[in-house]
Amino acid sequence: MKKILAAALGTVLAAALTACGSGPAPQGGGANDGTITMGFSQVGAESGWRTANTKSIQEAAADAGIDLKFSDANGKQENQISAIRSFIQQRVDVIAFSPVVRTGWDAVLLEAKNAGIPVILTDRAVDTQESDVYKTFVGADFVDEGRRAGDWVVQQFANAPGQVNIVELEGTTGADPALDRSKGFSEAIAANPNLKVIASQTGDFTRSGGKQVMEAFLKANPKIDVVFAQNDDMGLGAIEAIEAAGYKPGQDIKIVAVDATHDGMQALADGKFNFLVECNPLLGPQLMDLAKKVVAGEPVPPRVVVPDQTFDQQQAIAALPDRKY
Repeated sequence: MKKILAAALGTVLAAALTACGSGPAPQGGGANDGTITMGFSQVGAESGWRTANTKSIQEAAADAGIDLKFSDANGKQENQISAIRSFIQQRVDVIAFSPVVRTGWDAVLLEAKNAGIPVILTDRAVDTQESDVYKTFVGADFVDEGRRAGDWVVQQFANAPGQVNIVELEGTTGADPALDRSKGFSEAIAANPNLKVIASQTGDFTRSGGKQVMEAFLKANPKIDVVFAQNDDMGLGAIEAIEAAGYKPGQDIKIVAVDATHDGMQALADGKFNFLVECNPLLGPQLMDLAKKVVAGEPVPPRVVVPDQTFDQQQAIAALPDRKY
């Protein structure tokens, strides 16, 4: 009888221990072998810059031994929110994403925080009312990029006789680089009343969008002196529109753009662009380094700014043979 009772008690105890061990999984639980799992949501593939950025992140993850779960949002915020929620459900170790737009992230970022999963912003920042919902940002200083583009226009045209008509090809409406590059450019030219932005419209960071908007600008404005394109692809689209209208890009109409991708650098070397401000897309290695640190609970700076440079025609010609993107 005692043996039977002891066996019964053992069975009950084992069941109780099993029940205690079947609770919720630890927060931020990635691979059991110690491999870091990262969920990454990319904006899309709207430009040559973005393609280079995606390649850098994928290659850096492989080099770092990080298991990358990649999602392409196709330029839609709702797709990114769905992807982030999926990463939370999969209990990845860290989430990184490049936000389509600046606002509208509070709820999903708070969900990640409550799940104990750290978030890293890449390339673009967000505005949020919640505190401590992301660990750090890695990317460029977009205001400074716009300011350097504007500084070049000032240097070239501040003493020009009469009004200098500028048109601006903006990026995706509400996107961090579009807002900040406009801000920096406007600040740079503000003290020069002869420099006037006569038209500004979104080309959505695409070559086709830049061409379409530039066609409309040329029809509506008989005199355009300068194009400020917030990325190379829109500027390259503008070249097509300018040439189709019978003008010479880089001569009849000056073009300053941001990114300095290979195609943009080639246009600058060919004299069709006049000045480029670089926005380095090769953020992958820095992102993976930050990911390892935040997963390990190590402190990281709240903002990591990638250094950029500027190019004129001769500098582009010299740099092109070794250009990685």
